[in-house]
Amino acid sequence: MSATQVPVRDGTRLFEELCAVHGIMTRGAQLVLGSFTQLAGGAAVDTKTLVATVQWFVDFVRHFHQGKDELFWPVVRERFPGRVRRLDRLAEDADALGETLDELESVIGRIAEERRVGGSVSWGRAMREGTLASYRIRDLLAERFGVEEPLLRGLIPVAPDEGVAGLRKALADSVSRGGPHLVLGLLEHPEPLPGRDRLYGGLPPSVRWTRGMLMSRFRRTLKALAAD
Repeated sequence: MSATQVPVRDGTRLFEELCAVHGIMTRGAQLVLGSFTQLAGGAAVDTKTLVATVQWFVDFVRHFHQGKDELFWPVVRERFPGRVRRLDRLAEDADALGETLDELESVIGRIAEERRVGGSVSWGRAMREGTLASYRIRDLLAERFGVEEPLLRGLIPVAPDEGVAGLRKALADSVSRGGPHLVLGLLEHPEPLPGRDRLYGGLPPSVRWTRGMLMSRFRRTLKALAAD
């Protein structure tokens, strides 16, 4: 390190990791929305892949926000009392987000059932409902992150390094371990997210060792969703 280079605080690293996870969800929302839009336009979207991808996305977003509500925000409130009043607004957003995730899950549940029994579900209705729910989720996530990130940018990077460990553990416990090909792919595509390398360091060795195979699977997923 040069004499003029300022060392990076652990809180700054943690903030970058958090924003990278937000980026995965933002890109995931756009991928789901784009695939429903392509399906509505008559593109050859593989519905089995769509169902699996949407279920991963719903589970990932739910797990992350439930984990943050139970594990992450209590630590933030404890360490920064009096400076997090804006978090009260997030409770209202959480209800709307949860309801819309339920709507999206209901849509793919119907699609999956029709595929299984060979029925004739109203595809127009399913595509319309899936597209509208995807739009709402994308916008709700953007609004939520628009509140969270400016708030946390002023708190986490200035936290003492020794006090960041609890926040990092809470963040790590809030991230779902499912769908590693989607996690890695959305970190990379269409370009690497800031904080990607920091998230890599916390991934299980088995995921890092199979990165090439997982990225190939991600590219096949994009093709199946008519998103490549």
